[in-house]
Amino acid sequence: MSYVFESDLAHEILRCRLSGRVTDEVFEDFIRAGSKYAVRMHPTVGVVDLSEVTSFDVSARTIEELAKQPPAVRDHKLRRIVIAPSAETFGMMRMFEIEAEDQRPDIHVVHSEREAWAILALQEPKFEPLASE
Repeated sequence: MSYVFESDLAHEILRCRLSGRVTDEVFEDFIRAGSKYAVRMHPTVGVVDLSEVTSFDVSARTIEELAKQPPAVRDHKLRRIVIAPSAETFGMMRMFEIEAEDQRPDIHVVHSEREAWAILALQEPKFEPLASE
């Protein structure tokens, strides 16, 4: 599997860390799985961490289609952060951010964990792995 889900229950954060080669299929599967966790957990923050991605082979079409789908958690107060350190992943996630803006107004694409935690005013969240769905 190219992704794992973790949570910081104290701060109500659901995080997914993707790694290795990410394709359209992997990204779509991650979105479906993440939706199930989010509906079950009701986090106040969702973090997608692309720091360990070695190849981001997701098409612009897939990004646009996924961004236009309604989010599983329709709470506009849910903060969403994407950590995308490489120029490639950052650019694709900015495209997602722009396309999803109406349905996901509080989404931030950043380059590092430090930036993500600064947005949330946290030092170092403590994450625990979640059991597979």
